[in-house]
Amino acid sequence: MKNSNSEVRPRYSKLAKTMHWGFVVLFAYGVSKQVDSITELADPSKFRIEIIFGVVFVILLFARFAYMKKTQRSALPENTNKLQKIAAKFVHFGMYVSLGSIALTGLAIGGLYKLGLQEEGLIMEAVISIHEFSVSATYWLVAVHILGAIFHRIKNDGVWSAMVPFSKESS
Repeated sequence: MKNSNSEVRPRYSKLAKTMHWGFVVLFAYGVSKQVDSITELADPSKFRIEIIFGVVFVILLFARFAYMKKTQRSALPENTNKLQKIAAKFVHFGMYVSLGSIALTGLAIGGLYKLGLQEEGLIMEAVISIHEFSVSATYWLVAVHILGAIFHRIKNDGVWSAMVPFSKESS
């Protein structure tokens, strides 16, 4: 796709798009089935599902990060100002960090629970606090990411169409 400056726009691979939208679904699933209280981990099947989900999530997140870093380029036009490029990198990297932190602290909470540490105690409280902060950070970063996508859709610079499979921009 060419933008108004006649530069060739990179397209994300089908695998990159599948990973992107797959993580939307995976994260939504994680939020919908989240543990509301540590005491829910007393249920062995719930505990097992949480641990499996966390491990799979971390593996897929790392695989996605490695794949995107190695094979894909930003869809931002070359003439995008430097501050906007830095902000985009910060948001994307921040989402990887916060999503990874959610999963890793969730696994740590499960491990600490299995060791007999319930909600009381400095270590468990610290891990829970980091987990909750990571969830909040992810929500904020996702919101900024979506607003950025909408901004690029309005700007009609090809960024939206590089990843979003609907409401394509006109050339």
